[in-house]
Amino acid sequence: MTSLFSWKRFFTNLPKLLITLPVTLEIVLVTYTFGVILAILIATVRIKKIPVLNQLIAIFISFERDTPLLVQMLISYYGIPMLISAIFKIDTRRWSRIIFVFIAYTANVSAFLSEVFRAAILSIPKGQTDAALACGLTNKQCFIRIILPQAFRIALPNMWTFMISLFKSTSLVYMIGVVDIIGRAQAIGSATSHSLESYVIVALIFVVFSLLLQLPYSFVERKLSFCKPKKEVENEI
Repeated sequence: MTSLFSWKRFFTNLPKLLITLPVTLEIVLVTYTFGVILAILIATVRIKKIPVLNQLIAIFISFERDTPLLVQMLISYYGIPMLISAIFKIDTRRWSRIIFVFIAYTANVSAFLSEVFRAAILSIPKGQTDAALACGLTNKQCFIRIILPQAFRIALPNMWTFMISLFKSTSLVYMIGVVDIIGRAQAIGSATSHSLESYVIVALIFVVFSLLLQLPYSFVERKLSFCKPKKEVENEI
């Protein structure tokens, strides 16, 4: 058992793997932030049904939802440099590989969440828009102040679930040479011929952070709940 799994190797590898955790968190933070912004814009275009642009976005969403994320990342890594070189004559060989991860993951997040936002926005009764316009608000003010906050509340469960899924899917980035915790675990395994300890650590890290990501959601959900729990109402009385 000692040769297969060693607690000494476990605790020796732990700090080596934790050092690369900021790379994973950076990917999640950057891609999710820009993905949400882009998703709102895409959802708006889809709702307004802007000619040509709406059809192109529909194709984009279909591609992102129907192909594996790994394939999308590889297309981003190998295809975008060729496209930039052909059109703009720019050499991208010195670009950081994580840039192409950002592009691929942001596109994937925006495609999935745009449909979540579109459904959430369409679920808001049209009478609220009419009432806001009757009160003198512009269409932009109505969307930002009235529709979007309610849509966020409706979309929140799916948004948070997708964030956790995004965190776990970052395990693919080592495939193009980005050294995250999976990449470092593989490197340690290759150097020491002992991989089990490193992968157990990685599994524990993903479990712990997935649980930690659920804590703020539970807090926000309670704060945004339309109906307060019975105990809270009794305490207020």
